[in-house]
Amino acid sequence: MLTRDYRDIVGGGLLIFGGLLFSWYAATHYDMGTLRRMGPGMFPVALGITLALFGVAMVIPALFKPGPKITVRIWTPLFIMLGVGAFALMIRPFGLLPAIVGVTVLSSFAELRVRPVSLFLLCAVLCIMSWLIFSVGLGLPMAMYRWPF
Repeated sequence: MLTRDYRDIVGGGLLIFGGLLFSWYAATHYDMGTLRRMGPGMFPVALGITLALFGVAMVIPALFKPGPKITVRIWTPLFIMLGVGAFALMIRPFGLLPAIVGVTVLSSFAELRVRPVSLFLLCAVLCIMSWLIFSVGLGLPMAMYRWPF
């Protein structure tokens, strides 16, 4: 047990850094406008500042509470990135539903224990929700599944 929660301190610091960087970029590259006539930079700046404030709200309590020992698992971000890459490669030739199953299955290996029943339920719910949102609700002409072979 450590004297401070360094995981929350580092995570909050990354949120602060990312939010301020995002706000700075939007403020310097887009017109802010006024409150009555907002420009394209107003919302990204407000979003970045909000993200930085969430980071501050995460760091302050972490300075005063003990935290667990930090363990670094290199496989976790690798499986997440592998899942996102598989989604990008699968969506055009196979369609949305197989790409969602691919990203969900590959990203689930980032966890220490894979639970097959909950993984199957998550895949099913995400596929049904994406079909309902994109095809039925919004009426987008995107392929839900393709069989390229």
